[in-house]
Amino acid sequence: MTVIHGGDVWRGALPEDYLDFSANLNPEGPPQWVREALALGLERARFYPDLSGVAARLGMAAHLGLPEDCVLVTAGGIEAAGLAAQLPGPHGIVQPTFQEYGRLCGAYHNIFREKLHEYTFLEGENVWLCNPNNPTGDVLKRNEMMELLGKAEKEGARLVVDEAFIEYCPENSVADLVKAHPGLVILGSLTKILAIPGIRLGYMAASPNVIEGLASHPLPWRLNSLADAVAAALPGHEADFEAIRLLNARRRAAFARALEALGVRVYPSDANFLLCDFGRDMRPEIDALRKRRILLRPCGMFPGLTHGHVRLCVRTEAENERLIEALS
Repeated sequence: MTVIHGGDVWRGALPEDYLDFSANLNPEGPPQWVREALALGLERARFYPDLSGVAARLGMAAHLGLPEDCVLVTAGGIEAAGLAAQLPGPHGIVQPTFQEYGRLCGAYHNIFREKLHEYTFLEGENVWLCNPNNPTGDVLKRNEMMELLGKAEKEGARLVVDEAFIEYCPENSVADLVKAHPGLVILGSLTKILAIPGIRLGYMAASPNVIEGLASHPLPWRLNSLADAVAAALPGHEADFEAIRLLNARRRAAFARALEALGVRVYPSDANFLLCDFGRDMRPEIDALRKRRILLRPCGMFPGLTHGHVRLCVRTEAENERLIEALS
């Protein structure tokens, strides 16, 4: 069976029975304030959600430090990507990266990361990139992003930047530039760092004209009461996000060292996952580990990667050690 996404915990066992390294989620689960917001959202689930989504939009805008008219709250980052795929003009996608961009955009051409700075933008083109990138984990620094944005704008092109994992390296975000740069569209997701993939909470940040143009596309009531409540509760929890980031950074470094001690090539990462090259076809081992209810994310289907490449989520110290023991 071809693996399209991680987190496939619905085959043959209860989801909680799996040790899942295939989905890039905060292993601690939702923070307490998120759980409280979800309880409130559940209490309000007997009502239709607010069609205008005012509270959710205000909360997300405050979290991002942006004006309300530059933000659209979406049912996960995938809905934001689906809206961006409707932007006029050709779509070019920086590879290897999240596979859904290509599926959403239909016909597209590849732009390889090592050649991105040399790329000649086409007028009217939408160039997609993920920062930090999934599945590689590498990040383009803020100054590099600003250089690319300037080059794209000069050629009349647009950058569509997915910052789904930017909470793990927030100094590299360029979301604050959207109001002054109509050629920049930011996609984002809070389901990773808040560990609420079943809730679906994402956003798009762009100039007001872009937001207004795309906001008419979503169906009514697409944001459920749970996601609405979490978005509204976002302001004031910056310290929690920072604590998760710091804990992940420590665990990531220790996990990388343990993998390298096994002879695995570990790519540098600024996210909550590691791309690893085991130097051999890992498909038999991935299947064997699945039978032990340990899930890994194979990456042989990504352009430029092989069946020796595997993406591993950074989990707790004990869980990471359990995987290291299994791989040994």
